[in-house]
Amino acid sequence: MKIVTKAIYPGTFDPLTYGHIDIIRRAREIFPEIIVAVAKNPGKKPLFSVKERVRMLKEATAGISGVIVTEFDGLVVQFARRHNAKVLIRGIRMISDFEYEFQMALTNRKLASDVETIFLMPHEAFSYLSSKLLKEAASLGADLSSFVPKAIERSLKRKLNENKRKSDTA
Repeated sequence: MKIVTKAIYPGTFDPLTYGHIDIIRRAREIFPEIIVAVAKNPGKKPLFSVKERVRMLKEATAGISGVIVTEFDGLVVQFARRHNAKVLIRGIRMISDFEYEFQMALTNRKLASDVETIFLMPHEAFSYLSSKLLKEAASLGADLSSFVPKAIERSLKRKLNENKRKSDTA
């Protein structure tokens, strides 16, 4: 049996939530090293730049040993191979996530049969969180302190206000 020491947790993390942090902690209990790979993914039109997302993730995971945060572009299986990682971690919140994640896992398996995907569920307290929902709630002035770290909430509200001012003057 081969011992796997490193796993990749890829995502957009726009913004990072307590659900993401929970998955990172759970994955870290299984693997000595977790590379949190922040996707540039301009097709998703992220609110935060990749540099901002990497910075926020580094700050939020600073107290978790064995976690490396970096950015990537392109196929995640190629990124995994470059980093000698054989496992991709994917979080599944609800059954609605499963179909998309399953399709992606099978596609990745076809592209790189040596890279496995492992699905982890966050704690049930975070199972309904989505970055998209939180951006919408923040734009309406909701208190997000139970969903994201305080620094992320401040950054999110600041970014949304900047974008609102830009659209109001356009």
